[in-house]
Amino acid sequence: VQADGTDGNCVTFVLHDEDHTLGNSLRYMVMKNPDVEFCGYCITHPSESKINFRIQTRGGLPAVEPLRKGLNDLMGVCQHVLNTFEVRLFLRSLGDFSISW
Repeated sequence: VQADGTDGNCVTFVLHDEDHTLGNSLRYMVMKNPDVEFCGYCITHPSESKINFRIQTRGGLPAVEPLRKGLNDLMGVCQHVLNTFEVRLFLRSLGDFSISW
């Protein structure tokens, strides 16, 4: 991750080896923060696998804080989905076919 910005509350982060999968999910998680004024991303070119991810916050909140929180929240959601899937798969392997997918 590289960061570019003249001021701590308005920063463009460059995320290498990523695409829309992370970009859109992370944008959603960051925008849930009420202190975030703007969050958006773009992929510079289809042949490049990097994202320019921009965050602008209100007040004195450093832009890196909502990025960290968004990444942690997204990891939590992914872990919950994985755990739920594994439990359901295990129950189904035991013959409990009453579980609907």
